[in-house]
Amino acid sequence: MKDVTDLHREFDGERLPPGQRETTAFPVLSKGETPSVPNDWRFEAWGAVDERLSLSFDAFRELPSETQKQDFHCVTGWSRFNCRFHGVPFPAVAAAAGVHDDATHVVFHAHDGYTTDLPLEACDREEVLFAWEFDGDPLEADHGGPLRVVTPHRYAYKGAKWVSGVEFLTTPERGYWEKRGYSRTANPWAEERYA
Repeated sequence: MKDVTDLHREFDGERLPPGQRETTAFPVLSKGETPSVPNDWRFEAWGAVDERLSLSFDAFRELPSETQKQDFHCVTGWSRFNCRFHGVPFPAVAAAAGVHDDATHVVFHAHDGYTTDLPLEACDREEVLFAWEFDGDPLEADHGGPLRVVTPHRYAYKGAKWVSGVEFLTTPERGYWEKRGYSRTANPWAEERYA
């Protein structure tokens, strides 16, 4: 298992970002109800790529995957340390799709219509995972199962629950919360909560 809980050092911060409180709970926060994800859903990757991906969940899980120990920071002010997520690192998805050199941004899409965006350079990191397991068990629906994105170096709203795919863009495009005044960069150690 890869331990990335020292990630805060890259951002010149303490493990617990400013304005956060540590909890052992894993609260459920979403923009709405937990969606019903069809059994035959497919993971898609498209946009500025060589090959549009359309993979069944089983095929997606055949991509290189790993377990990581991460910290999880919610924009509402809580952090949970030592979460164990298992999934596919973002660079493996990018490599499978063949991302074009002019791609600069990423939008994650979810089954409930949620979107969130980040610069490609903020996503193209091993610790950004498309995760289907949490602490050794399949990811529960309320927490984004069957598949969610986790972004331990950003507030958690940058990691879409119930993720259906990823779009690679050559220009920025704001996601759901970003259109409603939340930060586009979302660095917890700089308390980038709002635009």
